[in-house]
Amino acid sequence: MRYFTQRRHFKDLSEQEVLALAISSEEDDARIYRSYAERLRADFPDSAKVFDGMAVEEDGHRASLIALHRKRFGDVIPLIRREHVAGYYARRPVWLIENLGLDRIRDEAAAMEADAEQFYLTAAKRSTDAETRKLLGDLAAAEAGHQHAADRLVEQHLNDDARAEEDRGAHRKFILTWVQPGLAGLMDGSVSTLAPIFAVAFATHDTWTTFLVGLAASVGAGISMGFTEAASDDGELSGRGSPIKRGVASGVMTTLGGLGHALPYLIPSFWTATTIAIIIVFVELWAIAWIQNRYMQTPFFRAAFQVVLGGALVFAAGVLIGSG
Repeated sequence: MRYFTQRRHFKDLSEQEVLALAISSEEDDARIYRSYAERLRADFPDSAKVFDGMAVEEDGHRASLIALHRKRFGDVIPLIRREHVAGYYARRPVWLIENLGLDRIRDEAAAMEADAEQFYLTAAKRSTDAETRKLLGDLAAAEAGHQHAADRLVEQHLNDDARAEEDRGAHRKFILTWVQPGLAGLMDGSVSTLAPIFAVAFATHDTWTTFLVGLAASVGAGISMGFTEAASDDGELSGRGSPIKRGVASGVMTTLGGLGHALPYLIPSFWTATTIAIIIVFVELWAIAWIQNRYMQTPFFRAAFQVVLGGALVFAAGVLIGSG
């Protein structure tokens, strides 16, 4: 299999190259932790301190590895990185993880240390050279030490009150950035498209025409809502987060809200399609009421009354207009 890849295999690396790989990996992990710290510093300062401390730990291990390399092999460290070795554990891009929230960053940090420890343990078991086996075992122990150090840092900087406060802040940002604009889009898409879709349905009894009108109304409303949400607030003062994220949430949910009761009209039978569409409308409206109750703390019956009654009136208006 080695002939099908230009990357080196771990078993083919010399002890010097293994040590160089460990050094570059420590450098990368320290850089990742500092990136996480900067990402979190404004909103979650206590968690930022944890990642600052973890970066310092990585720097200490890197310094020890460099000292060992200098002692055994001299000052020139071969250039070898994760991407040069087939099967070596990879790190997810920082931009991908940092946009997924505080809990996801914490989980990723724990996985980083566990992956590194497991890799070195597995490599040590497969090694037949005593010195290489010892080297890999030491690296595994170092990674395990990172995890214990991380636990100590969490205890030092992130007590229960601080964690609870940061969790509340993360939940609030999730609500403002994703749930609120998504809910507004779902409501707009589900309710505003009822009248045109059912008006066309009852006026023409043509399922394909009804589907096309529903598709156009849903996509058009989604684009409009997405751009409106993104342009209305840059999030700097309101703390509502990235306008792009809010625009995407609003636009996608608006489109889905309309498509929910447009897609049944792909069925050729008018009454079958209409019956399914009405059932979907009923489910959509109650789902909106549940989301309002679950995330926006709106009393369920009040939310249900507002949403279901409003939706029913728009639906009735569409049917009456189409039937007339």
